[in-house]
Amino acid sequence: MFDRGEESEPGAPEVADVSTPLSTPSPADVGEVESDAIDPEGDPDRVETASGGSASMPDQRGVGSASASAELDDVETSESVLPTDDGDARFPRPTNVRGLYVNAWAAGSRTRMTALLEVVRTTEVNALVIDIKDASGYVSHATELEFAHEIGSTGEIRIRDLPGLLDQLETEGIYPIARIVVVKDPILAAARPELTIQDTAGGSWIDGKGIIWLNPHDPEVWDYHVSLAREVAEMGFPEIQWDYIRFPDAPRSELDRAVYPGADGRPMAEVIRSFLEYGRGELAYLEVELTADVFGVTTSAARDVGIGQVWESFIDVIDVALPMVYPSHYWTGSFGIDSPNAYPYEIVRGALDDAMRRSLRVEGAGLTRPWLQDFTLGAPAYEAPEVRAQIQATYDAGFNEWILWNPGSHYTVDALQPVGGFVEEPLIRIGSQIVPASRRWEFVDSAEVIADTARARR
Repeated sequence: MFDRGEESEPGAPEVADVSTPLSTPSPADVGEVESDAIDPEGDPDRVETASGGSASMPDQRGVGSASASAELDDVETSESVLPTDDGDARFPRPTNVRGLYVNAWAAGSRTRMTALLEVVRTTEVNALVIDIKDASGYVSHATELEFAHEIGSTGEIRIRDLPGLLDQLETEGIYPIARIVVVKDPILAAARPELTIQDTAGGSWIDGKGIIWLNPHDPEVWDYHVSLAREVAEMGFPEIQWDYIRFPDAPRSELDRAVYPGADGRPMAEVIRSFLEYGRGELAYLEVELTADVFGVTTSAARDVGIGQVWESFIDVIDVALPMVYPSHYWTGSFGIDSPNAYPYEIVRGALDDAMRRSLRVEGAGLTRPWLQDFTLGAPAYEAPEVRAQIQATYDAGFNEWILWNPGSHYTVDALQPVGGFVEEPLIRIGSQIVPASRRWEFVDSAEVIADTARARR
């Protein structure tokens, strides 16, 4: 989707046509869905676009532990969200992470956090993704990094008391995840233009949407973000989530002007992998989980679509991959469906089936935890049946973790299982109809046929 809700891409998944081999789409096609929607409450946070299919995959260290045909009652027991035995860990990792994205403005608002914490207390949600640095370039908290002060990224402190927020989440037993946007940073780009992608005509390269991108090859870009991750990990965050770890998606006519200092002929996917490996090495002593938001299309595309994200090239160097599989961001015809947004179950199921298949082939593959759509972008409006359908599709594909994306951090609570279980059976949208979740098997065969057909074409 566009960069997920604000701009930030939790994944800005682009729209990708997963009904074809995906070997031909241009960079323009793959990133157009990234839009810079602005949080009505003032947070310029991502609204990323989910490119074609993105998928989540089970931890290769425990692959096959979740049954792809698990029934509703089997996959949604309270036991599935109990914390793992991490000894004296301040934030024990839940057995299955099920979370919500919280933009920096919401995280810094007592009123908004009170409401979000109530959602966690009363539903299956057990984790919150907190913006540490979004695509605005501002660091959300009072960082002590000298470099951040030098470039001016401390000019808008949105979370006044981050240590206090972590204390509150610890008290509530909530697993916090620190989101850090990497190559989309207008503040760093303005302060240090030599760290950006360069133009053949001189100066920083600017894409057709007026965006200046940091150069993914530059070691100073790597060090700044790893230093920021180190600071918040030492503060207590048990998981760092990298976002915008990619090359820009733009039409070839624009990219022909782009120059990447330090590239030395290296493939883009190799560069992205190298950054992830570097971060892992630098932060290893902290024993923090390192995860990455990726375009949904990476679960289905057989090759790099121009942004440096290839499933097999990164899945074994991160703990969790978070593909953005927002149905609204899929092209017409994806998985054989003319109106993907109206088929949330089928789209998410097809994308995650691909993710599972790809990860099973990679030794040491990390977990997959999809970003799911809790916002409306076109018809039909996304309400409880549409959101719940994506969650159910995730379970049916064999995965037990997910995070909901809404750029303004406003969520459809009725789609979430209450503590103690649903009083009434939830309704889901499948086959473009609203039906009780237990009846999904009457329609699921068609979804599997669609996915099989799409794969056969590849």
